Amino acid sequence: MSGASGQPGLRLEARGITKRFGSLVANDTIDFQLAPGEIHALLGENGAGKSTLVKILYGLLAADEGDILWDGRATRIATPRAARALGIGMVFQHFSLFEAMSVLENVALGLDHPERADELAARIRSVSAAYSLPLDPDRTVSTLSIGERQRIEIVRCLLQAPRLLILDEPTSVLTPQEADALFSTLRLLAADGCAILYISHKLEEIRALCDRATVLRAGRVVGRCVPRDTPVRAMAQMMVGSALRDVTVRTTRPAGEIRLRVDGLDLPAIEAHGTPLRQIGFELRGGEILGIAGVAGNGQGELQQALSGERPVPRAGAVLLDGQPAGDRDAAWRRRRGLCCVPEERNGHGAIPEFSLVDNAVLTAHDRADLVTGGFVCQAKAIRLTERIIADGDVRSAGPGAAASTLSGGNLQKFILARELAQQPAVLVVAQPTWGVDANAAAAIHQALVALAEAGSAIVVISQDLDELLMLSDRMAVLHAGRLSATLPMDGLSVEHLGMLMGGAGIEAAS
Repeated sequence: MSGASGQPGLRLEARGITKRFGSLVANDTIDFQLAPGEIHALLGENGAGKSTLVKILYGLLAADEGDILWDGRATRIATPRAARALGIGMVFQHFSLFEAMSVLENVALGLDHPERADELAARIRSVSAAYSLPLDPDRTVSTLSIGERQRIEIVRCLLQAPRLLILDEPTSVLTPQEADALFSTLRLLAADGCAILYISHKLEEIRALCDRATVLRAGRVVGRCVPRDTPVRAMAQMMVGSALRDVTVRTTRPAGEIRLRVDGLDLPAIEAHGTPLRQIGFELRGGEILGIAGVAGNGQGELQQALSGERPVPRAGAVLLDGQPAGDRDAAWRRRRGLCCVPEERNGHGAIPEFSLVDNAVLTAHDRADLVTGGFVCQAKAIRLTERIIADGDVRSAGPGAAASTLSGGNLQKFILARELAQQPAVLVVAQPTWGVDANAAAAIHQALVALAEAGSAIVVISQDLDELLMLSDRMAVLHAGRLSATLPMDGLSVEHLGMLMGGAGIEAAS
């Protein structure tokens, strides 16, 4: 770092930040500024360099060139602890939590100064209540939904009274109500002088929340704007450098035969704080997309596991796949007969980070893509399949041999979905299909799901993005406290009605 001095009144200033990984220039002479009380958006496609930049600001990576100025003075942020000492807090898109530990224990591990357990638990309850981010300090993380786990990260940062808060895709798994509560929290923090650096692909919320935006593409700053004065489409085109892809959604789809029937499905909770499923029932025909909405933690994960076969149930007739009893069959049996699945958690569930893309393709496609002969994987055939998955999904990677961990979150999501689509599923269960992906990638994923339905597949989309569900679905239902509402036609369906169902009103009667 040089001995540069900055402009007065700025909380943080980045000058010429450059970071290389071999021949790849992830950040190329990036400049931007943050003032106290400002909510500043950092925009860009998956792989544009956003995550690299914020990791440099948080001390996880060292810049190869450039200066960081904090309160007008050049500083070196060598570690996350040094960042926190300055007052920088960060909420990551992929959470750093120990699943076997409690909320309290995970929060304590993230604090630089130890506190008595009872005092810390009281502070967690106080802060989570004040900011409408409900958390029970005694819950085990493994029993929490993705949305609930995100609250831990946010509350852990708020406990440290940050002067700069960095958030990476904070609303990707929140309901509209939860997102509104978070926005209120952020506005309160900004009013108290906290600077906020906000990464999101949801451009409408950027327009509603952020004061200024810096746009990255291929590691460089390609534009700046005032979001409230800039149309969403214009921001999206700045990000991708071309016209935004549109999604062609049919208003009606001719329904085929019943491909998936769920009748009286019960599934007990694994642990005391889990959500049991009670009397779940619906029918889904070929060519249909059924959207399932709900607030995080109401049984979405359990429903995905029950439908995919990860957790079979004793009664075979609780799930019928093309008329065949499947409730007591495992995931491998169901997959062989055409039911594929995209779980909400990419890392460790949808893909193994340390495995190559080829190996991750083989994990789920070995039977349906005929990749195994005599107990041995046909490597050439597996590589060809992976190359096709990468091309069809527009996955930005170093090729089939690249480790899944080297992909950005959005590109890994595109890979997992393209892998399942390549198997031509009769039924596809997909949870949070566009979590953490950019606008163009989300449009591509939506179009792929529409095309799959048009080809005759039956699709269940479990999502907390109501806009996504309202656009894709032929019918919708709401999951609350492990119960599913009656399926609802899209004609005349309002967000207000869905919100009431998501809060539990009418679910019992509908069931």
